[in-house]
Amino acid sequence: DCPGKEGTGVRKRNLTLLRNKLYMGQRRRTEPVVESTTTAGDHGNLRRSQSDRTEYSQKLQEKMAPQVVSSTPATPPQEDEEEVIRRMMARRVKIIAELMQTEKDYISDLDLCIKEVIQPLRNKQIARFDVDGLFSNIELVHQLSAELLSLLEEATTDVEPTMQVIGEVFLQIKGPLEDTYKIYCYHHDDAHTMLEYYEKDEELKQHLRDCVQSLK
Repeated sequence: DCPGKEGTGVRKRNLTLLRNKLYMGQRRRTEPVVESTTTAGDHGNLRRSQSDRTEYSQKLQEKMAPQVVSSTPATPPQEDEEEVIRRMMARRVKIIAELMQTEKDYISDLDLCIKEVIQPLRNKQIARFDVDGLFSNIELVHQLSAELLSLLEEATTDVEPTMQVIGEVFLQIKGPLEDTYKIYCYHHDDAHTMLEYYEKDEELKQHLRDCVQSLK
């Protein structure tokens, strides 16, 4: 309402004050909203984070639940331990039985070799054929294997599986086994070379064929 420049200046100041008042009033109206929104957002994120952790924990428990159930013994721990011991003992019995059967088969093979090959060749008294050089101390190996089998049978026959002491047998015969097989292994390469030489001689080779045929 003020005329002239002074009135124009007053109007400008009034407009400026009005703008400031409007700005401040708008700020006062909006600040609580912004603060409330920000605060609510922060708490919302926190609640979601806790919810995520809770959901993850629940899912983890669900995944673990079958494993826990499956791993939980249906029988008391003592019975479960006894079952494990029974399985181990049954496996041990099978191993001992297999060991003894293997030794029996080995002795049978050695027995055939001595009866059907070594003794017949010795009986022929072939001048160019060194039977002892070819077969080394295999007869002593046979005797020692028979002794080992006898000790194993003695340790297991009419003896409860839990009372069968097999290690003692091998400790008892350890020295003779080493001494006997040292000799056999030491002469093995020479015996192989000798056999290759005999196979080049048709007459000697025929003697070997006769022995193989007897084995068959």
